[in-house]
Amino acid sequence: MSLPPCPKCQSVYVYEDQSNLVCPECAHEWNPSEVAAEDAFVVRDANGTVLEEGDKVTLIKDLKVKGSSQVLKIGTKTVIRRIVEGKDHELDCKLPGAGEMMVTAKFVKKV
Repeated sequence: MSLPPCPKCQSVYVYEDQSNLVCPECAHEWNPSEVAAEDAFVVRDANGTVLEEGDKVTLIKDLKVKGSSQVLKIGTKTVIRRIVEGKDHELDCKLPGAGEMMVTAKFVKKV
């Protein structure tokens, strides 16, 4: 049976201690069933509300479109098409008058 590597130091020398896994190199202990819930990617709006795909959001400030003279106005409403992890712009939306764009979650609030 192979055990997953340590989430802190990626060491492969992990051993079981009852229901927990322990890393002898960095002394990190964790429950493998709880790790999946902690690693879930969560996106929150400006008010701290969790956002999901399909949610309706509105812009909370005017945003300049990079590489263009266009400005997205405060109060513009859109629907989140998908949420992208690992980028500074998490929300893929289709904005009226601007087309498809990636928007940072801290500049929107859930409607």
